[in-house]
Amino acid sequence: MKQQARDFAEKAHHGQTRKNSDSPYITHPIRVAERLEQAGFSDELVCAGYLHDVVEDTPYEIEDIEESFGKRAAELVAAHTEDKSKSWRERKQHTIDTVKHAEKEVKYLIVADKLDNLLAMEKDLAMQGSKIWENFNAGYVDQKWYNQSIAANMANGLTAEETPYYFQEFAETVKRVFT
Repeated sequence: MKQQARDFAEKAHHGQTRKNSDSPYITHPIRVAERLEQAGFSDELVCAGYLHDVVEDTPYEIEDIEESFGKRAAELVAAHTEDKSKSWRERKQHTIDTVKHAEKEVKYLIVADKLDNLLAMEKDLAMQGSKIWENFNAGYVDQKWYNQSIAANMANGLTAEETPYYFQEFAETVKRVFT
């Protein structure tokens, strides 16, 4: 099932590239899924890692995910999919609220995604400097608010045993990028 999800995501994201680079977009969902797998999470969550941007950024619908990967994987993807008809601030506030109140598997997916994005941003900053902010819908101040808010709310409701190692990595990366 995991290989099928990876193949599906590769097909869906074919030809797309990451912001600030020529890197194929699929490298991001692959890293998110690999982080979730390394943390020992369920096959459905790993599949959601591969598929988390498919509904947002490609012509596929959540029904396509459910049909191919089952209800649980579709629920996880749907919980993390932004409504592109809303403003950047509204979408990000929704994600902050979701990460604060969601079930743990949704939190795990969101933070794995945000960590990978932030690590890429940190690398781009080192190579290109502050001009990278021009390629985002929101600049440094808004990105700082968003990422600090995710960090402040991600472990809400989780015990120490339920909190994966990469939550700390996210918090440390937020401090490095936004100080």
